[in-house]
Amino acid sequence: MPVFLRSIVIASMLAVLAACAGLSPYDQQPEVNITSFTLAPDSAGVVPRFNIGVQVINPNRAALSLNGMNYSILVDGNRILSGATADLPEVPGYGATDFVIEASPNLLGGARLFSEMLSRERNDFGYTFRARLDVGGIRRYINVEESGRFGAPAAN
Repeated sequence: MPVFLRSIVIASMLAVLAACAGLSPYDQQPEVNITSFTLAPDSAGVVPRFNIGVQVINPNRAALSLNGMNYSILVDGNRILSGATADLPEVPGYGATDFVIEASPNLLGGARLFSEMLSRERNDFGYTFRARLDVGGIRRYINVEESGRFGAPAAN
């Protein structure tokens, strides 16, 4: 292959790679905040369902079209609630959108947590909220995780 042709092929490949790298309009990770947590009003039967208020903040210029989302809430590593939805609004660029998702309890995770609570005295618990946002396109998924602790302050 002549040097000139090889140079054109390499330059073309580099241009394609640079273009692919710039296709994702999401430079920064969106934030997902839980804003409310209530028992679903139409929750009937043995297993309750919960409505979770969620706020998605988009720190990017481009609007964030959400094709779907799956999520879970863990307490001390035990999955307590989980769910998935495809009914999500678009989040404008440099904006925020509030919506409600529904989650169902994981009875085995709840039983493990209850057993751990009985076996040792604790004042606080760790929690983790995990969400996987499906944004389609080349960057199909954005994983978001929020962790912290809650509970009673330690007695002095």
